[in-house]
Amino acid sequence: MEYRIEHDSMGEVKVPADKLWAAQTQRSHENFEIGVDIETMPREITYAFGILKKAAAQANCELRPEKMTKEKLEAISGACDEIIAGKLNDNFPLVVWQTGSGTQSNMNANEVIANRGNQIAGAKILHPNDDVNMSQSSNDTFPTAMHIAAVKALEDKLIPAVETLIATFKRLEEENEGIVKSGRTHLQDATPIKFSQEISGWRTSLERDVELIKLAVKPLCELALGGTAVGTGLNAPKGFGELVAQKVADLTGKPFVTAGNKFHSLTSKDEMVFAHGAIKALACDMMKIANDVRWLASGPRDGLGEIFIPENEPGSSIMPGKVNPTQCEAVTMVAVQVMGNDVAVGMAASQGNFELNVFMPVCAYNFLQSARLMAEAIVSFNKNCAVGIVANKEKMHHNLHNSLMLVTALNPYIGYENAAKTAKKAFKDNISLKEACVQLGFLTAEKFDEVFHPEQMV
Repeated sequence: MEYRIEHDSMGEVKVPADKLWAAQTQRSHENFEIGVDIETMPREITYAFGILKKAAAQANCELRPEKMTKEKLEAISGACDEIIAGKLNDNFPLVVWQTGSGTQSNMNANEVIANRGNQIAGAKILHPNDDVNMSQSSNDTFPTAMHIAAVKALEDKLIPAVETLIATFKRLEEENEGIVKSGRTHLQDATPIKFSQEISGWRTSLERDVELIKLAVKPLCELALGGTAVGTGLNAPKGFGELVAQKVADLTGKPFVTAGNKFHSLTSKDEMVFAHGAIKALACDMMKIANDVRWLASGPRDGLGEIFIPENEPGSSIMPGKVNPTQCEAVTMVAVQVMGNDVAVGMAASQGNFELNVFMPVCAYNFLQSARLMAEAIVSFNKNCAVGIVANKEKMHHNLHNSLMLVTALNPYIGYENAAKTAKKAFKDNISLKEACVQLGFLTAEKFDEVFHPEQMV
């Protein structure tokens, strides 16, 4: 491998000749060989740095034209556009497990943009600190990148995925409107319910989750840029925070604004905790829905068997013909991961000391993994399972009329205690509710038929 020599304030460093990063990135690459190739800084953060560095250059060009010339702005913008497009991903090798402020990832962005910008300009006009990092600090850029990445992940990926599954459930509600089945509570038989009503519970849970996620997006739209090192805005021109936030909003089409209190935005990660809580709420609902689906599809002969789900792949290496509810299993595993990530996000957010939180990379990593996994798992579950759910009407009818909890319909006529005696006798003697009720003398056969209509109990 060929190398070139780069330098920083600590001296000279050998850097791979074909890479755009420089000395500080190389030092981090060598000093933190933890999770290499597996746990690199999320690409959502790389994208966000491209956005914020371009916005910062635009703001500096307006506020400090003598320092940020149009030539420099053009070079920085060109490099940032390539980062935003994902063309320079190979030049962002750093792992999550680095400095807790994300300083090295900020410098990674600065160095790549400076070197690529100089290539675009055809001259060495950009310095990573003096130009690309102008009016900024790692302490305000990294939390800004976190918020940009989080808003994009929630609005552009997670919410659309959930809304697709909501649409599927709406269709299934309409298709199954007239089907009545046994309800279940405590994993025990309960009074009847329409299958469409059961599906509506799933749908409404997801609709509420979307509402909660949207509520959580608003605080994330506040950006720390302009606070620089400790929140005072040292070395940033007046009005920089407001202007750069507007530039970010223009570039992303999202309503970003400058944070009202930069001392808060540098050290507190409460917005990330709150938003991840909404993701966890979604994970909890998806866990419940996926479990419901696999319970209802259990069998094919010795389970509930009330629905059919798509058969996607063989389920066993030893049992021929076995098919498993694998999409449900994937969703539930992702839900468990998200619940674990929630602990990590909360713990990371609790570790702010004085003017800075130094657990930001792990907070961002877990947050973005949760949003990405949930979105992808929901898309997969919808495409490979939910859209193909079909009611087993015969089994639902059989289970409904075999349920002892239909006895609840008799409460107004024979009372709770007599109804309980009827159910217990029917179960003990393995006879129908009608036979038990008549044998106990609570109702005549004719009266029982007059008042007993399971399909009307919904």
